[in-house]
Amino acid sequence: MTGLYDLHTHTILSDGEMLPSELVRRMAVLGYTTVAITDHVDTSNAESVVKTLLDVQESARLFGVRLLCGVEITHVPPSQIAAVARQARGAGAEIVLVHGETTVEPVAPGTNHAACTCRDVNVLAHPGLIAHDDARLAQENGIALEITSRGGHNRTNGHVVRIARETSCQMVVNSDAHAPHDLLDKTGKETVAQGAGLTAAESADIMSLNIDRFLGF
Repeated sequence: MTGLYDLHTHTILSDGEMLPSELVRRMAVLGYTTVAITDHVDTSNAESVVKTLLDVQESARLFGVRLLCGVEITHVPPSQIAAVARQARGAGAEIVLVHGETTVEPVAPGTNHAACTCRDVNVLAHPGLIAHDDARLAQENGIALEITSRGGHNRTNGHVVRIARETSCQMVVNSDAHAPHDLLDKTGKETVAQGAGLTAAESADIMSLNIDRFLGF
């Protein structure tokens, strides 16, 4: 499936400001056809978050949006990331993100590496100053590196673009939205991509990513 997508958003199920249905409706008005809700999880709530989101899929369909029920594994010890990812998948998660080693939060060292070696992970969110070796592992395992519009996390977007190019790793452009003002229209998303150093052609290619193929549906 192609079309305007955002694979990283948050609701009141973690630290967001919107109900899942409100988020989906606002995204529909902006022209999105695929939205992943990926609230923050750890060992305490991975299953309950996914099961709650599954109940919203029909509402999203009625708004013309395909809702991907997912999680963002956040501040979990690296040795537990694979287990939490499996837990989320077992509950029905269609997409799994890991909160990467952003430079503005005390994410445990080794988080990027653990995410990039886990085949249950789809996207490494705001991976900070990711190393070449970890990006190569991400590429081998079909894990995308995120270019983000989120303040603070976006400080290293240029580095992520450079490393992704050098390792032929898939990139995705996401909002990491927590509030209505975080949501991006198509022009805003293009601006984030090109502001990170992507060419117009690269930006168009990333924004037209076939989500079904990427997620292996």
